[in-house]
Amino acid sequence: MAFTNVLAVLIVVVIAATNGQHNTNYWGGRDTMVHLFEWKWEDIANECEQFLAPKGYAGVQVSPVTENAAINGRPWWERYQPVSYILTTRSGDEAQFRDMVTRCNKVGVRIYPDFIMNHMAAGDNVVGTAGSTADPNNKDFPAVPYSSLDFNPTCSINNFNDRVEVRNCELVGLKDLDQSKDYVREKLITLMNKLIEIGVAGFRLDAAKHMWPHDMEAILNSLDDLNTEQGFAPGSRPFIYQEVIDNGGEMITREEYTHLGAITEFRHSSKISNMFNNGDKLKYLNNWGEGWSFVPTEESLIFIDNHDNQRGEALNYKSARRYKMATAFMLSYPYGNPRVMSSFDFEVSDDGPPTSNGDDILSPEFNDDDSCANGWVCEHRWRQIYNMVGFRNAVEGTEVNNWWDNDGDQIAFCRGNKGFVAFNQENYDLNQRLYTCLPAGTYCDVISGNRSGSPCSGKQIVVAKDGTAQINISTNDEDGVLAIHIGSRV
Repeated sequence: MAFTNVLAVLIVVVIAATNGQHNTNYWGGRDTMVHLFEWKWEDIANECEQFLAPKGYAGVQVSPVTENAAINGRPWWERYQPVSYILTTRSGDEAQFRDMVTRCNKVGVRIYPDFIMNHMAAGDNVVGTAGSTADPNNKDFPAVPYSSLDFNPTCSINNFNDRVEVRNCELVGLKDLDQSKDYVREKLITLMNKLIEIGVAGFRLDAAKHMWPHDMEAILNSLDDLNTEQGFAPGSRPFIYQEVIDNGGEMITREEYTHLGAITEFRHSSKISNMFNNGDKLKYLNNWGEGWSFVPTEESLIFIDNHDNQRGEALNYKSARRYKMATAFMLSYPYGNPRVMSSFDFEVSDDGPPTSNGDDILSPEFNDDDSCANGWVCEHRWRQIYNMVGFRNAVEGTEVNNWWDNDGDQIAFCRGNKGFVAFNQENYDLNQRLYTCLPAGTYCDVISGNRSGSPCSGKQIVVAKDGTAQINISTNDEDGVLAIHIGSRV
């Protein structure tokens, strides 16, 4: 009987450790992460203090923090080719990373490094961003150190329906670590625990479906609790979200990884890109989320595009009007853990971030309207997007109610009695009296402008005593969205 009780306790402890890694560790009242792709650590620290915290952002996904191969032309993907576990990249060194994490935590913006545990760099003899050398072709990474004993046998992935091949062979030539080996696990756990000690709130796990879940579980369950000196509650576990590309049709599925943490829900990205690229009618969005065969909300990290698929099939900043509509829907609908993309401008897929000399990353510059200049797109600074982050925070704890549509591409809905949003993707105006669920008063539309004192810099919406308002979204408007919430009342 005693043994049975002990076993039951151990099972509960293991389940708690794993399930705890679905908690984002956000400050209360904040609910959206931004990916500041390829930003420097000092610039992220400033952005946390001066923009992200005041606008209500909850966290930042940062580019990989460990030394990577410095590749000719400096493509963005060099950051995904680790050479060592020294914390020096083009974004900065360890001291700058520590300073950034501490400053962001102080203002309630959590940090989530993009973490690579699947592989090391590919290629011939390489030199890393901290000056380390490696010989990937011979699986020799002396700055870790790793040798050929720490990798799976050399083979290529040719069949994505072969589980063993996908998880044990090399993805585009990247040297595939063997996470079943104690030495490899020890190196990865030590590195992740160092980042936890610095104060990160969790990790994005790159290429997760190329690793065996049981090996990942052994590593994740060995991680320390989050650092209470950085403002985390005692016993807090790192938030884990895993890159598992599963659009259906392959042997390896999302569900094999959801017990470890959230997964990046690529079906959300592909479906929402289609919907706001004049695909199916918007009226079909009324059961968005699990009704579309997405994973349960607490298991999903959702996005319109990411640093990878924005260079392919996903809707991105280059189609600005539709992109803002899609982002507004993602942030207004109560499904998933949303992440906003913040890009640099690119012409071809390999383009890296803006630089001053071909190597050193430029700091973003800011226009009078808070948008970015000198090669940075900064979608997170677009008024329509940061104000919808505020909308999501304002309507926290409510569900969708009073859905309306025109049986086509005009939709509207309430979020409890805290917010109202409408969309028009038709080729004619939306001009309709609709129930907003909000108390009577005058509200600023947070899409077309900001609330600045009493007046609005954009549209004003007058809600009558019966909760209705005349809603107009013209095809000539800059944006096909209108949104009001209790915080935008004048």
